[in-house]
Amino acid sequence: MPPTLTPSHPKPRVGRRAARPGLILAIILAVQLMVVLDATIVNIALPDIANALDFSPANLSWVITAYTLAFGGFLLLGARMGDLLGRKRVFIAGIGLFTFASLLGGLAPDADLLLAARALQGLGGALAAPSALAFLMIMFPEGRERLRALGYYTAVSIGGGAVGLILGGLLTQFGSWRWVMFVNVPVGLVVISLARRSLTETPRRNGHFDLLGAVASTVGVTSLVYGFVRAASSGWSDLLTIGAFVLGAGLLGVFVAVERRASEPITPLGLFADRSRNASYVARLFLVAGMFGMFFFMTQFLQDVLGYGPLQTGLAFLPFSVGLFAMSQLSARRLIERFGSKALMVTGFSFSTLAMLLMTQLSASSSYLNVLLPVVLFGIGNGLAFVSLTSASLAGVRHEDAGAASGLVNVMQQTGGALGLAVLVSVFGSAGRVVAGRSATVARAAFATGADHAFIASTVFVGATVLILAVAIRGRRQSARATAVVTDLPEWVREMEPDVVFPEGVEA
Repeated sequence: MPPTLTPSHPKPRVGRRAARPGLILAIILAVQLMVVLDATIVNIALPDIANALDFSPANLSWVITAYTLAFGGFLLLGARMGDLLGRKRVFIAGIGLFTFASLLGGLAPDADLLLAARALQGLGGALAAPSALAFLMIMFPEGRERLRALGYYTAVSIGGGAVGLILGGLLTQFGSWRWVMFVNVPVGLVVISLARRSLTETPRRNGHFDLLGAVASTVGVTSLVYGFVRAASSGWSDLLTIGAFVLGAGLLGVFVAVERRASEPITPLGLFADRSRNASYVARLFLVAGMFGMFFFMTQFLQDVLGYGPLQTGLAFLPFSVGLFAMSQLSARRLIERFGSKALMVTGFSFSTLAMLLMTQLSASSSYLNVLLPVVLFGIGNGLAFVSLTSASLAGVRHEDAGAASGLVNVMQQTGGALGLAVLVSVFGSAGRVVAGRSATVARAAFATGADHAFIASTVFVGATVLILAVAIRGRRQSARATAVVTDLPEWVREMEPDVVFPEGVEA
C-alpha cells in the first residue's frame, strides 16, 4: 500500500505539472512549425527574391544554405546549453533571436543582409528546437501520453514542410516575398509571451562547460553539412567539397575523443549505448535524405513539367499533409499499442518506399492523377512510422540529457537533408545531361528523366531505412498488462519520482 500524503507531507512541485500540458504542447508545436516551415516557405519565393535583391543564380541557393548551415551546425551546442543553463532561458533566447532575424530579413535592402538574417534564423532555431523537444519529453512521460504528443509533433515536423509550400505560395502570389519572413514575427512574439508565463525553468547545472567539445561539434557538423551542400552545386570532386568532408570528419573524431573525458560533455556518449536508439538515428538520416527526393524534385516537377503556379504547387501537397496527420494520430492513439513500434516502422516506411517507386514512373506526359497516389501513399507511410521512430530516439533518456538527445534527432534530420540534396542533385544532373546530349528531347522530358533517376536514388535511401529498422530495432510490442502498469501508476508516484525511467518495453 502506498503511503497517504498528508498536509505535513506536501506534494513537491514538478515542472511538467506547473502548467496545462495542452498549452505547453501548443507552444512546442508552434516553435517546431516555425523552424520546419522556414526551411521550405522561402523556396517558392526564391525567384522573387532573386529579382528584388539582384541575386545571381549561383548565389541564390545561399538563401537556403545559410539557414541550413547555421541550424545544423549549432544544434548540439544549443541542445547542451539548454541542459546546463536552463531550457526555458535558452528556449526563449532562441525564439527571440529567430523572431528578430525574421524581421531583419523582411526589411533587408540587399542580398548580404538577407543572408546574415537567414544565418541568425538558423542559430535561433538551433537554440530553440532541442529545448522544445526536451520540454515535450519532460511534460509527457513515456507511454500513451508521450506517444500522443509525438503524434502531433511528427505531423508538424514532416507536414510543416508541405504547409510551408502552401503558405509560401499564398504570401508570394498575393503579397510579397518579404512576408515569408515577416510571418514569423507575430507568431514568435506570441510564443515568447506564452513561454514566459507557462514554462517552468529547469535548474541550472553546475560544472565546467565543454568549450572544446562545443567548438569541435559546431565546426565539425557545419563543415560536414557544407560539404554536402557544396557537392550539390560544385560536384563531389571539388577541392572545397573534399576539404569540407575531411575537416568535418577530423573534427568529429576530435569531438568523440574530447567527450570521452569531459565532465560535462556536449553529447553524453551514453546516448549511443542503446542499439535501438542508434538504429533510429541512422534510419532518420537515410529517411530524410530520401524525403528530399519527394519535396525538392516534386515541387519542381509540378511547376516545370505540369505548369503549376506557386499556390497550385503548394495545394498539390495538401493530400500528403492530410494523410500524414491522420495516420500519425491513428498510430499514436491506437496502432502502436496494438501492433508495436517496430512493426509500424517497417510497414510504414515500406509504404513510403513503394511511393518512391511509383514516382520513378512519372514522365512529361503525366498528369496530377499520376502524382496523387504516390504523394498520398508517402504521407500515409510516414504518418504510420514516424511517431515510433521519434519515440525510439528518445526512449529511456534521462531528463538531464533530454536536450542532448533532442539535438541528436535534429542533427540527423539536418545532415540527412543535406546528404539527400547533394546525392539527388548529382544524380539528377547526370541523367539530365545524358538525355539532352543524345537527342532533341525538350526540356520538360529532360527534367522528367532526371527527376525519375533522383527518385530512384530516393527509393534506395528509404529502402535502406526499412532494412536498418528491420535488422537493428528490438521488438517493442506492449502487452495489455504492461500498459496497465504504466497508466495505472498512482499520481503520488509520478509526482514524487518525476525522473523515473520506465522499462523500454513498457511504452503504453
